[in-house]
Amino acid sequence: MTDSSPDGRLDRALGSLRGLTVGDALGSQFFVPVNYPLLMRRELPSGSWQWTDDTEMACSVVAVLAAHRRIDQDALARSFAEHHDFDRGYGPAVNRLLRLVREGGDWRELAAELFKGQGSWGNGAAMRIAPLGAWYADDPEQATHQAEISAYPTHQHREAVVGAMAVAAAAARAAAPGGPPSAESLLDDVVALIPKSAVGAGLRRARDMLDYGDAATVAAVLGCGRRTSAHDTVPFALWSAARSLGDYETAFWTTAQVGGDVDTNCAIVGGVIAAGKAGAPPAEWVGRTESLPDWVTPAS
Repeated sequence: MTDSSPDGRLDRALGSLRGLTVGDALGSQFFVPVNYPLLMRRELPSGSWQWTDDTEMACSVVAVLAAHRRIDQDALARSFAEHHDFDRGYGPAVNRLLRLVREGGDWRELAAELFKGQGSWGNGAAMRIAPLGAWYADDPEQATHQAEISAYPTHQHREAVVGAMAVAAAAARAAAPGGPPSAESLLDDVVALIPKSAVGAGLRRARDMLDYGDAATVAAVLGCGRRTSAHDTVPFALWSAARSLGDYETAFWTTAQVGGDVDTNCAIVGGVIAAGKAGAPPAEWVGRTESLPDWVTPAS
């Protein structure tokens, strides 16, 4: 039976957040050219690993859930803006949006105006949301609803919103109390929980490619975040997560080695895998990763 108490929910969300953070921080190391040969050999880079905007925004998601026990859009937008660190690798549109929110702007207007009024279809709403799925492990439908709400302060394009919904649904299913489902069941369940969309079409293709052993071929078909759009990122990330539920290391290396938006792909995969207790990242990897900020939970 799923623990639906606030403490139980928070414990699951923090577990997913740790997986997301390690994936983000370690994945970002492979944008450094000197580390590329290490990636091909599946060897860890030296030193400590600093996380990026993926983790910083995910921390706000968890902080808002801990404080409100649901997504409060205004509180989430404020947290994004107050904790925004320009040097963490945010895209230019979100950098500007968060600066203007911090200066008193209305996130509703600012997010709606992006990209000539279409809203951003980037992968930013998806990269930060896995801990919310873990929080709602007892109710995947509510996970998708809350993920939809969470996307709007920064990403209002349909594909970005559905991308967040899909990742949250996957994390909720991965955190199921009886253990994670099969790869086929996880992707089937996610597709059933989200609206028709390019993300959904990509996930159906991902479902059909679960027996492919070559991740590079799958990434060539599904995309791997090179365009940083939700529909170019989420299908491959969830394909990789679904094939390695309970095995964080395999999931990380499979995801990272295809390239693309490596830190975001690995953040999504790490957050989904670690939503289940059997998918926790290796302790050594956690120890090498930059610590989370002390504002994440009220008790910190």
